Amino acid sequence: MDLVIIGAGAAGLAAAGAAARVGARVLVLEHKGAPGRKLLITGKGRCNVTNECPPDEFLKHVRRNPRFLYSSLAAWPPARLMRLFEDELGLPLKTERGRRVFPKSDRAADVLAALLRWAGDAQLETGVQVKSLLLEDGACRGVRLADGREVRAKAVLVATGGVSYPGTGSTGDGYRFARQAGHTVTPPEPSLVALVTKGDAARRMAGLSLRNVALTLWENGKARFCEQGEMLFTHFGVSGPLVLSASAHIRDAQCAACRLTIDLKPALDESTLRARVSSDFAAAANREAAHALDKLLPASMRPVMLDVWGVDAKKKINQITRAEREKLCALLKAFPLEVQGKGDLAHAVVTSGGVDVKQVDPKTMRSRLCPGLYFAGEVLDVDAYTGGYNLTIAFATGMAAGAAAAGT
Repeated sequence: MDLVIIGAGAAGLAAAGAAARVGARVLVLEHKGAPGRKLLITGKGRCNVTNECPPDEFLKHVRRNPRFLYSSLAAWPPARLMRLFEDELGLPLKTERGRRVFPKSDRAADVLAALLRWAGDAQLETGVQVKSLLLEDGACRGVRLADGREVRAKAVLVATGGVSYPGTGSTGDGYRFARQAGHTVTPPEPSLVALVTKGDAARRMAGLSLRNVALTLWENGKARFCEQGEMLFTHFGVSGPLVLSASAHIRDAQCAACRLTIDLKPALDESTLRARVSSDFAAAANREAAHALDKLLPASMRPVMLDVWGVDAKKKINQITRAEREKLCALLKAFPLEVQGKGDLAHAVVTSGGVDVKQVDPKTMRSRLCPGLYFAGEVLDVDAYTGGYNLTIAFATGMAAGAAAAGT
């Protein structure tokens, strides 16, 4: 073969098509029984293909090593990917809030079918386990399979993904192959993952979804992330788009120094909020404090806020002091949650960490240490926020690697 690709996910299939369409003999090896298993569950089964923004803005949403992506994104920006899917592969797309791009059918299976059409000239074998790289004279000359066979090739591309959602095939094999070839691997950690919080506040509000709130992540008193959007309380902590993005800023060792605050009324400045609270209190002056939050917060959040506020539930609203009213306003603008830890790797949307990008050519994805070896997708130490960015990285690096490897 001219090129052997390990992994039939987004990066691997993108590379297969890019290489096969210029005449390379391409073999894609997938150890699961079918290709694109992780792709099928992205975007809750709808598959957020990309984000419709220009490359310079795209890079602002990349958390680790954004500069490494300059060349591949310049060649395959979101606009070009969208044209590929729509014009060449016949997949109608739509753009939703936050410029997130989905197939019009809302079916991830249709995205996978389009990628398989793109890679149609490549040979695909599923249920095949790669045991190791075939290294000779310091270069990669193919792969050894678990059944004892050797597949020789001019080039090998590792597109195995990270270690998130291992049931889909991302079991960390790519890191092992990289180390075999002498590469440094930044230890993988979960990213775009739910956060575990201290205390029982989140558990008491489990199932409550908040929209149009602003979440701030603090580390040692410094704001590391602040964005407005949606989040969800769970039985162990918090999740949802805002939380997933915030988690990308937290390394495992930093959790003890982190806390969250939620601005429950981001559309109101402090003086407007004070006037709103005063008006609500005046309208219910003779009721008990337990009802002071009726018009301010969702029902399941009121008893939790009342406990944090520290006001006796039976106290009359007209007896609430100015200091207590000020404290409530402060809590509405910054409801506190202490971070205990991150969710596990098995449930992370992506893996943070991976093959050190200083050892990979950013234009070709070729190893700087081992001739004939390439990397693409999540196996690299590059990750971004939720919103279609990580899939775009997989596509762009896959396209770059496939095109370059075809000319090896």
